[in-house]
Amino acid sequence: MKKRVFLAACVAAVVTPGLALAHGPTRQKVTLTAEVAADPAEVWAAIGNFQDMSWHPAVHETAGENGNEIDATRVLTLGAADGPTISEILYKFSDEKMSYSYRITDVKVEVLPVTNYSSHLTVMPRDGGGSVVEWRGAFYRGYPNNDPPEELNDAAAIAAVSGVYQAGLDALTERFGAPGS
Repeated sequence: MKKRVFLAACVAAVVTPGLALAHGPTRQKVTLTAEVAADPAEVWAAIGNFQDMSWHPAVHETAGENGNEIDATRVLTLGAADGPTISEILYKFSDEKMSYSYRITDVKVEVLPVTNYSSHLTVMPRDGGGSVVEWRGAFYRGYPNNDPPEELNDAAAIAAVSGVYQAGLDALTERFGAPGS
């Protein structure tokens, strides 16, 4: 009996390091927030319509169907009328909680180097007045296999998503002002 336990422990010690290296990509997460001077209802009025992302400076146009209903879709055209697109679907929406959640259904990794992306946008009251806007997402890098090229690795995915979120949050801060300004 002791020999079997010892043998099993030896096999596990030899096999485990190899398994750790072969696991593939891990789910990455990004959460960014911005504090703005406007009250939550005013901020939500500007960003709470899934069909209108005109508040984000990278979005040239938003086209979609079914408003803020679950399974509503939108296509974001980036930069210019002939720019690249991102297709998304809404899977949670709450006016009461001032929050919605969506997934990307189609994007080229050259545009946003991620796969299996989901995101949540929420407006909350800020202590002392104003609002906190939270934008968080979870995703895998754009290259699903081991040894990704640099432009499709975890760091590239995190940087790209962080850049998108920061640009949007900066635009909201510019639009509504920072608390105390």
